[in-house]
Amino acid sequence: MEKPTLPEPTPQLALGALLVRIAMADRDYRAAEVGAIDRILSRTFSLGPIDAAKLRATCEALERDAPGTPEFGEILRETVPYDDRFTLALSMWQVLLADGDHAEIEEATLHQIEAAIGITPEDSANIKSRALG
Repeated sequence: MEKPTLPEPTPQLALGALLVRIAMADRDYRAAEVGAIDRILSRTFSLGPIDAAKLRATCEALERDAPGTPEFGEILRETVPYDDRFTLALSMWQVLLADGDHAEIEEATLHQIEAAIGITPEDSANIKSRALG
């Protein structure tokens, strides 16, 4: 059986796929994480709830079958200013913490993504501190 043809990754799809990757890192993809992803996509890209859910569904397929974190990270590094990537990294923590379970594998995945999108180690520590309150 052939894999479905996936769209070329855009900044929206890259971010969405990376958010899904964080949520799925612990192999326990919960409704709270899905909701957090939808809210982040909606807020970040000014989408209504239905369009955000459709984008997330496309991102789920893309995350399963598309390039790895470095390729998605490169798309975001090349198209999104650093301050906005900093904010996106903070949003990624919202996904990680959405299900109330702070799994080490999710945090490790998030730190790989931060590195891939060019977040400095100092800013990464600041983001984590802010996210954990």
